[in-house]
Amino acid sequence: MSILVTGAAGFIGFHTCRALAGQGERIVGVDNINDYYDPALKRRRLAELEKLDGFTFVEADIADNDAMQAVATKHPDITRIVNLAAQAGVRYSLVNPFAYTRSNVEGHLVMLEMARHLKNCEHFVYASSSSVYGANEDLPFSVEERVDQPVSLYAATKRAGELMSHCYARLYGIPATGLRFFTVYGPWGRPDMAAWIFTRKILAGEPIEVFNEGDMRRDFTYIDDIVQGVTAVLGHVPDADVPERVYNLGNHRAEKLTDFIAVLEDALGKKADVILKPMQQGDVKETFADIEASRRDLGFEPTTSIRDGIPRFVEWYREYHGNRSG
Repeated sequence: MSILVTGAAGFIGFHTCRALAGQGERIVGVDNINDYYDPALKRRRLAELEKLDGFTFVEADIADNDAMQAVATKHPDITRIVNLAAQAGVRYSLVNPFAYTRSNVEGHLVMLEMARHLKNCEHFVYASSSSVYGANEDLPFSVEERVDQPVSLYAATKRAGELMSHCYARLYGIPATGLRFFTVYGPWGRPDMAAWIFTRKILAGEPIEVFNEGDMRRDFTYIDDIVQGVTAVLGHVPDADVPERVYNLGNHRAEKLTDFIAVLEDALGKKADVILKPMQQGDVKETFADIEASRRDLGFEPTTSIRDGIPRFVEWYREYHGNRSG
């Protein structure tokens, strides 16, 4: 039996594959290695995965129905799917909106169809996002709240994925679980995320832009905690009466962005030159995850604060870039 992980060369997909391989699982990893950010980083991650026993890689786009049908035909023993492939990023959706509908809507539909037609698919797990909560001011964000007012196209496409999964679960009996990730960071992270951007610029002596005049809070969640939630949910299959579920995976802390920067400065041993900017279009002031359901059902219990996680990221970043000190 195999687990299909899409977005395997991506940040969360890479760590998920490593964790599953460590549990003795056989993994079929799929990724299209696109150029949203430097493909060399994705190739480096992939090179690490290809050292693992039981890992098989297929370079393919999840929105390519023929390619994914070929994967299903070649690997009929797939019993679980973890669909982590997506076009990420709020800001890029303002520049290239069709990348989001192709990957996050059409690609998600292709994966649901794949799950529908696989003979032995027991569970369809997929990545959603805290962005679906939009500018909701009821904190912490609960999965029981309405999420029908997205403030970015990215958020709208992730909500569309949730709705399509709900539909397929009800129509075809496909057990489906969505995971709303909250601001994930850590080693092997994405270059378009705050931890990487701020680290690169501080080391280079360049100013960092801080939006909403610095009045921002984020539920920063370390990658190891996220992966613990992803692997836990695979074995928690929704029952036939309620065949689909959605969970928050966050750190249950709304950290000030200014505190995040201060911890990063300490880890780097260098002060940041901060430029305060107004709120960006499509952004939100605060995110904060209610994880009571995740705790109850999945045993999810994040343990890594930014004071522990940021230094680990910095240590990896220096090693990845040749121990550069600034």
